[in-house]
Amino acid sequence: MTMKLLAFALLLILAGIGLWHSFKPLPTGIRHQGEPVPLVAPKLLTDVTHHTDDGSTVLEHQIFDEIFRLIAQAEKFILVDMFLFNGTKPENTELRPLAEQLTQALLERKATRPDIDIVVISDPLNTFYGGTRSSEFEALSSAGIEVVITRLEPLRDSNPAWSSLWRLCCQWLGNNPDGGWLPNALGDEPATIRSYLALPNFKANHRKLLVTDDGQGYRAVITSANPHDGSSQHSNIGLAFGGPAVIDVVRSEQAALKMSGASTATLDHWISKMPADDQAGNDASGIMKVLTESAIRDAALDMIDRSQPGEALDMAMFYLSHRPIIKALSAAHQRGVSIRLLLDANKDAFGHEKNGIPNRPVAHELQQAGIPVRWCLTEGEQCHSKLLIYTPRDDQQELLLGSANFTRRNLDDLNLETNVWLATQASSAVAQQATTLFNQYWQAGPNHDQAMSLPYSAWAEPSRLRYWQYRIMEATGLSTF
Repeated sequence: MTMKLLAFALLLILAGIGLWHSFKPLPTGIRHQGEPVPLVAPKLLTDVTHHTDDGSTVLEHQIFDEIFRLIAQAEKFILVDMFLFNGTKPENTELRPLAEQLTQALLERKATRPDIDIVVISDPLNTFYGGTRSSEFEALSSAGIEVVITRLEPLRDSNPAWSSLWRLCCQWLGNNPDGGWLPNALGDEPATIRSYLALPNFKANHRKLLVTDDGQGYRAVITSANPHDGSSQHSNIGLAFGGPAVIDVVRSEQAALKMSGASTATLDHWISKMPADDQAGNDASGIMKVLTESAIRDAALDMIDRSQPGEALDMAMFYLSHRPIIKALSAAHQRGVSIRLLLDANKDAFGHEKNGIPNRPVAHELQQAGIPVRWCLTEGEQCHSKLLIYTPRDDQQELLLGSANFTRRNLDDLNLETNVWLATQASSAVAQQATTLFNQYWQAGPNHDQAMSLPYSAWAEPSRLRYWQYRIMEATGLSTF
């Protein structure tokens, strides 16, 4: 009887921990929704990977070239927040060393401008949750650059079935980067048991952004791309911009620092230096908002719900699994909105084969509802963009892009995410480039070697077992998406 009471008490404790950490108040500053501000000097950045019949791969990649350019010309301030910042990659592959290149760009700028303020924020996955060392972070810190590893514990738990147990038994153990002895699934250094115990919490600082000074003003880049060697051939999207929205980006990053117990003094200082009307005036080409966490979800649902018969929604997404988004797309289709879905087939992950969840079961559900679906043509890399285009009938266009996949973990205040929403004339350079890019992917092309996507039938997945597997994984958080 005593053992039964103890077991019952333990279950009650675990349930209480799970409930509290699933619904507790968010840390201050999480779920940031910037005010609409002028869209100043926008530049759409794209990484596009082409595959041809002769087996060759052509990379048309712009994002990190622009990031490195902005770092090289910065004089006073650089802020970097990047999710994957490491050199891991599949064995026996030649890929662009993005982690080393970003590290060297920052080190060279610090050496050239010793007084420049540089803050680097990243996710603890890069040190396997404290169980390994990051050569990149150690080099940056040694040069006097402020490096902050995000503390994720204050966030709500996305996988409470595991996290409640982990919080009770294991989070107090800390970790030791010199104590590893297990094979490392994420790198070359030996890993600790404590790293593997932390891994199934499945939460992250998933943001990907840069802010620098730029002559008399400031520039920001919000993107889906990581400085990660194994991700260097992925297709991605980003937006560079100036103006008052840059202040919102820095303000949103204050929350990550506060949550991690780090000083916000450097960001506070530079926010005070940024004029609210920086570069705005007559240069504005539309309006934009900086959004984080569930504010991204609300913007996506608003765009979909406002769409009317005769209007269009185009979505390119690495992971699509969020039930309210899926239901909103189905409802929009039923009322006569033209919808096109371009999805990654979820078949590749850094040299490993994936089972197609969640996109293939979701695609089957939406294709059965009448929504056309195509798959990005990939050969080992990922179609990693996160983009929603809304084209109303009033010569306007709205874009939503950034780090957030359309999943429960990315949109429901469980990860840290940053996106931008913008509205501009359909004839603007940014709108036309986004539309042209999507159309290039969507069209099969007159010859196979010009195709950038495959028909739905190429990766159709009608299995009800896979569908309910996805639904359970999405609902419980027992997933990596």
